[in-house]
Amino acid sequence: MIFLKVFWHLKALLKILFYKIIFFNKIKIGNNFTFRNNFSLLADGGKIIIGNNVFFNNNCSIVSHGKISIDDNCIFGENVKIYDNNHRFNNFNMNIKEQGFSIGEIKIGKNCWLANNVIVLKGAEIGDNVVIGAGCIVKEKIPSNTIVSMNCNLAKEPINYLK
Repeated sequence: MIFLKVFWHLKALLKILFYKIIFFNKIKIGNNFTFRNNFSLLADGGKIIIGNNVFFNNNCSIVSHGKISIDDNCIFGENVKIYDNNHRFNNFNMNIKEQGFSIGEIKIGKNCWLANNVIVLKGAEIGDNVVIGAGCIVKEKIPSNTIVSMNCNLAKEPINYLK
């Protein structure tokens, strides 16, 4: 098991170095940033800021045409997708891929957990200490210290980490 952890960390360091070379000043990555297989990051005209002690599980991706910021101590389950942009599709006489993008911003606070298959879209602002349940689509403001359930309704009670 130790061999696998060392392997994942070395692989992550090489990939982070690659991202920093390719995207130069478009990405900022904090200390102790780790991820598993098939993590992808694309700063296509946008900026991505990732804090300290952030972990992404398998098959996660981030695509930025605007700005995405993720604060410290966040963890992301498998297949989490984060997009601060969307294709425009209001001109039916034109191919969708030729209509460009609508671009927004995404902010994810400190100490958040986004479970498996969560999708975060432009305009999302997730506060500190938030848990987003599996399968939710987030595209608006989520207050700090809340849980968003599988049916994506805000929980009635604030999070109590001491229970």
